[in-house]
Parts: sequence; structure tokens; C-alpha cells
Amino acid sequence: MIDFWTRYRRNRAAVLGLCILFVILFMAATAHLFYPEDPFRLVGRPLSGPFSNGFILGSDSLGRDVASGIVHGAKTSLLIGLIATLVSIFIGIFFGAFAGYFGGRVDDLLMRVTEIFQTIPSFIFAILLVAIMKPSIVSIVIAIAVVSWPGVARLVRGEFLSLKNREFVQACHTIGMSDLRVMLREILPNCLSPIIVIGSLMVATAILIESGLAFLGLGDPN
Repeated sequence: MIDFWTRYRRNRAAVLGLCILFVILFMAATAHLFYPEDPFRLVGRPLSGPFSNGFILGSDSLGRDVASGIVHGAKTSLLIGLIATLVSIFIGIFFGAFAGYFGGRVDDLLMRVTEIFQTIPSFIFAILLVAIMKPSIVSIVIAIAVVSWPGVARLVRGEFLSLKNREFVQACHTIGMSDLRVMLREILPNCLSPIIVIGSLMVATAILIESGLAFLGLGDPN
């Protein structure tokens, strides 16, 4: 762990990115302290410039505080991005683990389902799902998770294919461990590194999809 942080501190871009992430998380966590009022409330003249009328970033075309909208919006965006990513990772692990571990017909069936979802343009599919379910945080999370899990499934499948024939897995079969226990306790922990990496990228993608849906009028009305 000490060696990791030593190497990490040498990468200035990584340290800068971590600092920006902490600032965003702090801003979202303390939004209700610095801006306790409703961010949709009309508080001044429309289109005020930065640092005018007491507004750090000015006001929008309706006279709402832009800074208040940013900090409260950050909390909502992070919430949607994290939950949607966790749901999609769970679905992807389920499909990828069973496909890679059992192979054969199970692999063929699960991968054909995965490929069907991959052939559909993700953003258009997300728009369709949200429009069907009506815009809300729940429907946006479901839509993002549905369009995001195939990549995780293929990644997890590849990891399981490379690990299921290793010596430690064969030893588990020899002592009589069940397939599910081998998958969850022996193979899956060895796949966590790439899953964490792809998950961190998926959070950003989920936030971009959510912002695109909001731009089209399909965001959470509240």
C-alpha cells in the first residue's frame, strides 16, 4: 500500500484528478449547508454576471442562482452515476461470470443476449426506455444500467475464461467446493481490478448520458 501511494504521488495528473474529485464530492456533500434554499427559487435579476447581486457565478435566464444549481445538481448527477454503475456492474458480473465459467451452451446463450443489447445504439435505447417509463431518477438509472452492462459482461467473461483453469481453481474443485462458491470466493476477487477500472469510467459515462437525457427534456422533473 505504501509503494502504491509513493508511485501515485509521482503522477501529477493522477494527483490533480484526485484533488478535483475530492472537491466535487465535498461540494455535493455540503450543498445543503452552503445553499440551503431551493436551487429552483428565483432569487434575482435574470442573466446577472458573476459576482453581481451576491451571486458567485451569476444567475440564469430565469433569475436562479447558477452556483446553487451546480452544487445541488452535482449531488444528483453523482447519485445517478454511482447507482446506475453499480446496477450495471452487478448485471454484467452475473452474465459474464456464468458465461465464462460454464462455457458451452450457457456461454452461447448469454453472449447472444449480450450481443443483442450491444447492437442497439445505447443513447437512443436510453431515450426510448426513459420515454416509456416516464422521466424520473429511477427510470434514468434503469435506462443507463440497461445500456451499460454488456461491456462489463464481456470483460468479466474474459477474466473468468482465463482464471477457471488455474491451479487454485482446480484445487477448489478437488476439495469439493461448489461452483457458486468457487465463482464468488476464488475467481471473482481476482477479477476486481479491471472491474473497478471500468466502473470508474462508467460513472463518467453515466453522468454524460444523464445530462444528455436532461438536455432533451427527459431528465428528472424535480
